[in-house]
Amino acid sequence: MSPDTELAEKERRVIEFLDRENLDALLLSKHGNFAWITCGGSNHVAVNADTGVAHALITRAGKWIVCDNIEARRIMEEEVATPGFSCESFHWYEDKLAETVARLAPSARLGSDTGRFGAQNVDARLGSLRASLLPPEIERYRKLGAITAQAMTEACHRVKPGMIEHQVAAILGGELLARGAFPVVVLVAADERAFNYRHPIATDKRVERHVMLVVCGRRWGLIVSMTRLVHFGALSAELRRKHDAVTQVDASFVANSLPGARVGDIFRAGVEAYAAAGFPDEWRLHHQGGATGYVGREFRATIASDHLVADNQPFAWNPSIAGTKSEDTIIATLHGPEVISPTPQLPALEVKVRGPAVARADIFVV
Repeated sequence: MSPDTELAEKERRVIEFLDRENLDALLLSKHGNFAWITCGGSNHVAVNADTGVAHALITRAGKWIVCDNIEARRIMEEEVATPGFSCESFHWYEDKLAETVARLAPSARLGSDTGRFGAQNVDARLGSLRASLLPPEIERYRKLGAITAQAMTEACHRVKPGMIEHQVAAILGGELLARGAFPVVVLVAADERAFNYRHPIATDKRVERHVMLVVCGRRWGLIVSMTRLVHFGALSAELRRKHDAVTQVDASFVANSLPGARVGDIFRAGVEAYAAAGFPDEWRLHHQGGATGYVGREFRATIASDHLVADNQPFAWNPSIAGTKSEDTIIATLHGPEVISPTPQLPALEVKVRGPAVARADIFVV
């Protein structure tokens, strides 16, 4: 599939969305949505904002990138390489974004992912447009999975007892940045912090025997999530039991992530796997993940989730039991779930659920 064909299919989805929502135009400003419609482009400068410095406007009559003159040339030459978009810019000091959008889409039936300029906020309904990845998106996602896995592998080999968590986070984030991806989430938990906290922001705590590393890496707008654990010295029987259990749960989530499956049923099977492994209440202590792609999680799955898995839809499940966790990013395909963030230079377990065994990451014992 060529870039032109990818863009044409996405434009078709947008026009269908406009018809369904009784709209005339769609303005996309958030990082993930901009990247999706531009086939991998980025509109960010500051990383602490949900919206970027350029905006994609799609109507039945045309497609535009709207931004100020600071960004116009770079965005069009480096971020929007796919033909088909025109650029409408204004001087940075003029604050003419709203005026430009109104000129290009004068009907006033405008939808957007922010609700700005009096537009209808349709952000919560855009996930269906992004759910089924196209072949070029899958190729980019696989590349990002490999990049993120390489960064994680290197960090796991470089971490040493005595390092503070901030140093470990710097290694992990730095390895990702060095490979051209951005760490949108980095979590590190040493020893008892891995047992006490499910979202362990790095601190000055020093690594003694056990450390959990978590990263969400972004490139081309896509996000890969993964977790690995490093342990110095022999594992305790308790930690061995817990990790065997959490990988059994994760394997259940992965194996059941098939096109057409109801997400609530996948979740229920995971909850049952927790109970069968002897940890019936651990799922209550942290969300279990859900659909991903151009955002960290499109939604957090629950038993009540009525979403149906789309063909080529990405998921990141993240079951945890105090002290351990199992997480990778997968794509649900007609041929079965594909893990796009494997780490072959780190240990793995072959976990039997049903059908072929599911490979899940083991603890890296040093």
